[in-house]
Amino acid sequence: MSGILPGQCVRQFLAIFTIVFSVVTTAKAESAAEQLHAIIDDHWQYSLREDPITAGRMGEQGYNNRLPGVAPEDRARRLKAEQALLARLSKVDASRLTESDRVNLELLSWVLNNSIEGNELFLDRIPFNTFYSFWSAALDASNGLSMPKVSDYEDYIARIKDFGRYFDQNLANMRVGINDGFVLPKIVVEGIAPTVRAQVYSDPTKSSLYEPFKIFPESFSKKDQQRLQREGAAAIKDHAIPAFGRVATFLEGDYMKAATESLAAEDLPGGKDYYRHAIRTYVTLDMDPAEIHKTGLAEVKRIRDEMNALIKKTGFNGSFDEFTEFLRTDPQFYAKTPRDLLKEASFIAKSIDYRLPEFFGKLPRLPYGVVPVPAEIAPNYTTASYNPAAVGGTRGGAYWVNTYALDQRPLYELVALTLHESVPGHHLQGALSLELENVPDFRRNLYLSAYGEGWGLYSERLGEEMGVYENDYQRFGRLSYEMWRACRLVIDTGIHSQGWTRQQALDFLADNTSLSQANVRAEVDRYISWPGQALSYKMGEIKIRELRAKAESELGNQFDLRKFHDALLANGALPLSMLEQEMNRFTRQQKN
Repeated sequence: MSGILPGQCVRQFLAIFTIVFSVVTTAKAESAAEQLHAIIDDHWQYSLREDPITAGRMGEQGYNNRLPGVAPEDRARRLKAEQALLARLSKVDASRLTESDRVNLELLSWVLNNSIEGNELFLDRIPFNTFYSFWSAALDASNGLSMPKVSDYEDYIARIKDFGRYFDQNLANMRVGINDGFVLPKIVVEGIAPTVRAQVYSDPTKSSLYEPFKIFPESFSKKDQQRLQREGAAAIKDHAIPAFGRVATFLEGDYMKAATESLAAEDLPGGKDYYRHAIRTYVTLDMDPAEIHKTGLAEVKRIRDEMNALIKKTGFNGSFDEFTEFLRTDPQFYAKTPRDLLKEASFIAKSIDYRLPEFFGKLPRLPYGVVPVPAEIAPNYTTASYNPAAVGGTRGGAYWVNTYALDQRPLYELVALTLHESVPGHHLQGALSLELENVPDFRRNLYLSAYGEGWGLYSERLGEEMGVYENDYQRFGRLSYEMWRACRLVIDTGIHSQGWTRQQALDFLADNTSLSQANVRAEVDRYISWPGQALSYKMGEIKIRELRAKAESELGNQFDLRKFHDALLANGALPLSMLEQEMNRFTRQQKN
């Protein structure tokens, strides 16, 4: 201690202690982050192995020769693996993580919990609805994937040969559903069965599965091209078409006989838990169906008042019903050919593209196109949808427009539809998500309905601020679309928890919107077959508008709409509770 004063000794000790404490704290932080990243990596590799369709769309080529497994041993393996991953996540010290990693931790925990719950409810007993099915997933599994090598085509042929195994496993799960009484309503099956039978071709080259064999890369030899065409046609004929035939026969026979007359999810065995899980899955909040029903009724009233005011503004001399009948029947509101409809949708899409930089600071690099809904599914398909591009694939995003039954596809709704499905709706949001940097792969691929569909519906309203709507008929079309989504809150909860009939649902949707009768029927049957999903649009949009109003109120003149949008899209898909946390953080940062 010679030559060192007591105060200096204390200061040296404190300095050494601070350094040691800092090193230990840093080590713990690194340890927590390393733990988390190891779990995230393990989960991603697990996801690729278990879902070869998603793996291919994310640019992982090693899984393109097969389809997923849905047998009992597959479900048991997944349950065990996801429970183990969740247990590991629970041991990560969140207080030692960066803000970004806390989002990763919370988001992956949500994903795993939701997946485990769905597995335990054995939702694979009903593996289809009017919008999605295991057979359509198989048909579309390789669509848009890059296939520059002969081995890529050989993988594709191997995947076609896997149709039989995959379809039969799904049929086995549906048979369990029959024994359990966990089946879809008859009205839904009656509409779907013919679309499956339509895939049973006598000529395999007529199947959409044969499309890749019509054009090959120039590097392929003539011998390889002929061999691949021969083997591809044989695989479709011997494996895919018989598999479709077995599914069609099953739907037309045993499944139709077992299908319920009742429509309600809550009427199924374990139905209350099933419907509540569906709400948690699609709304990403745990909500009482009665509460959602009440919210829907309030929104229907508000929007109806706005619609009545707009009818008056147009100068139309008649009632609401007479105005909607005018919209449904006047030829001026309908395209004469499928090409005319696609041209109009394309023009609207490009006019929106032009305006995007005024409202968004960051735009995606990936392009998109306007594409007709495939003919084989168009009769029973919704008005339009968005199909994301495969990573490293040969095509951009696809805004699918249904050109079937043109007299049911009104042009006055096309602006709102395009805003929702292309930009700034699903394409802009989805492409930005795929292009996220410094985030785990599972976040780039994650789709949560309340976030994605809520954003799509918010985009329809944003079109008013963007100046996209050119006349009051188009504005009425937007209000009709918003009313459509508000009606979903009432109808979905009405059907699945409050004893509504199909006719009651049809009348409610037809009486409150200008949707064509074909769209009304298709939509109601979709809600019947897919409990909870229809709730996500309006509940998500309500939350996004609520977050914007809060930010505008708190920031005042500091509020920047471009920054708000960029922040809202910056993390990709999030459950609504997490989105609220992130946007509150954005507002605090803007204040400072």
